[in-house]
Amino acid sequence: MNPHVPLALLLQAVKAPDPAAADAVETAVQSIPLAPVGFFDLLTRSGPVAQVVLVILLVFSVLSWAIAFSKYSLLKKAQRNDRLFLRAVRQVAGLPEMNAVSERYRPSPLVTVFEYGYEELARQVNSYTKLRNVAALERSLQLGTSDETARLQSHMAWLATTASAAPFIGLFGTVWGVLYAFMGLGEAGGATLRAVAPGIAEALIATAAGLFAAIPALIFFNYFSHRIREFRTRMDDFGLEFFNLAERSYGEPDGVYEQERTSRGINSRN
Repeated sequence: MNPHVPLALLLQAVKAPDPAAADAVETAVQSIPLAPVGFFDLLTRSGPVAQVVLVILLVFSVLSWAIAFSKYSLLKKAQRNDRLFLRAVRQVAGLPEMNAVSERYRPSPLVTVFEYGYEELARQVNSYTKLRNVAALERSLQLGTSDETARLQSHMAWLATTASAAPFIGLFGTVWGVLYAFMGLGEAGGATLRAVAPGIAEALIATAAGLFAAIPALIFFNYFSHRIREFRTRMDDFGLEFFNLAERSYGEPDGVYEQERTSRGINSRN
């Protein structure tokens, strides 16, 4: 279509206000293709409420990605230290040697569990020359496991909150944008697809932003939760291994194991 035709028809309608000419002008104007609107143009045209919603969702998304990168690095380092610590402690003879080896692998979930258990074991051995209260040792190992699990789970609540709340925040922005668009149509006194499309598009940006923030956060939360459960299982298994070794080395001579004579001067019970 010649771009000068609508202008000519418009000038003709101004000179001779004929109903047929006015209809021709309206038809010609509606046939003019709209200029493409970019994503950032829609953002700048959005209302203040929609922009506030988008800023909130951006904060949620940025913090979620930052937590994800930090958590991935933390778990990767913890897994490497656990593997090296287990390899080292299974090459030594007893708990004192394990304590010396553990100094090189902090921070590590298994080292934390070992330190909790070794501290309680040393207190009892120094006081009674034997493991007298096995329940206290079990509780110490459980406390170490719980403390390390809480450290690994830090900031996981933010990922869960983002995954659950971001879609609803985006939906609020969408509903508000659609309401604002229809209010503008009511004031204009006409409703066409050409008139309502930009407002609906601006409103739907909030929904897209909410999903963009929520979907990665949900994936991160599920992935890290699975990894942390694996760490918890390994800590529980190591706690049992530590308890068995402590009972063999310093337990009561009740028909299971006798306390062994060590180079530290602890007398064995025969």
